[in-house]
Amino acid sequence: MSPPPGDVKELLLRGFRYAYSLTHDTARAEDLLQDGWVSLLSAGGPRRRCYLFAAIRSRFIDGCRREQLLVFESLDENGENHIDNLHDPHATAGFDCDDAGLDQALASLRPTEREALLLADVEGYTAQEIAGLTGHPRNTVLSLIRRSRQKLRRHLAPPAREVDRA
Repeated sequence: MSPPPGDVKELLLRGFRYAYSLTHDTARAEDLLQDGWVSLLSAGGPRRRCYLFAAIRSRFIDGCRREQLLVFESLDENGENHIDNLHDPHATAGFDCDDAGLDQALASLRPTEREALLLADVEGYTAQEIAGLTGHPRNTVLSLIRRSRQKLRRHLAPPAREVDRA
């Protein structure tokens, strides 16, 4: 029994969002979604989000390996160890950002950081679920989420004003 057409459309929209979070390129995201969907249907797998995301991720990693695009970055970048205050309602006050600014901010993230952020904050997966989906240890997932939130905060924060000294 196949799912209702509305469910398939929602699944494909989520799949596109996920693919876009990995590639940050519309055309590549569409290609990844198509390849993942065809793979899922060919294998006769269930039409569920976790299976589609796994197929998309697998094809993304294969493509990166083929093109040698994977960039390795130290997990201790900048040696920062700040408390994550994303869920503090006052922490996001003062962000003034349009679509282009947000797009630039997201483009500054590595694909693994965009992936973790999307899965956690948009799709609502827990760190443990993301770890199972991506194959990263849970603590690495937590670090990726924290680091990507910090980078976005820094990128989207208004420039600091200099205090006039009279």
